[in-house]
Amino acid sequence: MQSDWILEVLTDLKAFATINGLPVLAEQLDDTAIVALAEISALEERNGRKSNGSDLFKAGSDIGGVGAGHHI
Repeated sequence: MQSDWILEVLTDLKAFATINGLPVLAEQLDDTAIVALAEISALEERNGRKSNGSDLFKAGSDIGGVGAGHHI
């Protein structure tokens, strides 16, 4: 997926919020990541259908984990 970077950024921001005692922000970032994944998936699905009339893309990402392998 070309847009994976935005989900990685949101995961990093959530980790930062969690580590620094900002639980409401961390929860909001979780919700934001879900919205981003849904919109990216829908966009890619529409683009795939425009190309050849079939579903070319299947989205999937780990957006809930705090331990994304990045250190803040």
